[in-house]
Amino acid sequence: MITQIPVKIQVKICGLTKIDEAQRIAALGVNAIGFVFYPKSRRHISVKKAKEIQRSLPSKVSCVGVFVDESFSSIMQKVNDCHLDAVQLHGNETREMVSKLKKENLNVIKALYMEDEPNIKNAKKYEASSYLVECCPGKLPGGNARSWNWNKTRSYKTNAPLILAGGLTPDNIEEAVLSCMPDAVDISSGVEISPGHKDILKVKHLLKNLKSAFKKINPDSKRKIRTVFYDKSKKKS
Repeated sequence: MITQIPVKIQVKICGLTKIDEAQRIAALGVNAIGFVFYPKSRRHISVKKAKEIQRSLPSKVSCVGVFVDESFSSIMQKVNDCHLDAVQLHGNETREMVSKLKKENLNVIKALYMEDEPNIKNAKKYEASSYLVECCPGKLPGGNARSWNWNKTRSYKTNAPLILAGGLTPDNIEEAVLSCMPDAVDISSGVEISPGHKDILKVKHLLKNLKSAFKKINPDSKRKIRTVFYDKSKKKS
């Protein structure tokens, strides 16, 4: 039996390719799962398979499409085919692209970097729904297993939610969260057996450690966690 492990900070598990793993991970209580549509990624998924997985999940779990410099029409085709709730942009997409996608009533996440471009210092210019922050881009977007100094995200100065990513694992998630208190975390390679094949025990371990981290935060210093992923079964406030 799979028991939910509730945590305050939202969790997205990215790079899913198998329907049974997606269902088991959803049952643990994660907020979102990610489909990587970038063809060069080792976690690339077909529209057909993503559609099958999406249909099998409860409505409370957000489905996020990860794209790299893809055209608006191509993104929207996948959004409609796979009933995506959010799009995550990992390339050199413009503010205009972000704006067009938001007009489609989509949750638009823009990936930014601490030590490269597009840089976190320019977050406000995109006006995205939220921002995913990593240290620097690897050879491919996401799943590069690069840990970094999470304290650097303290320079993040926008009202939009912050998603922490990059080298997160069950063993370092507590340190990462206590360093910068993000609104959500995005994990891929840190809970994998191999690219696209997730380890359910690692996901459980990660959620338990994340819950433990939140309990250690000084109550006087707790800020309100901003929502990144919305439960479709509830009305968005």
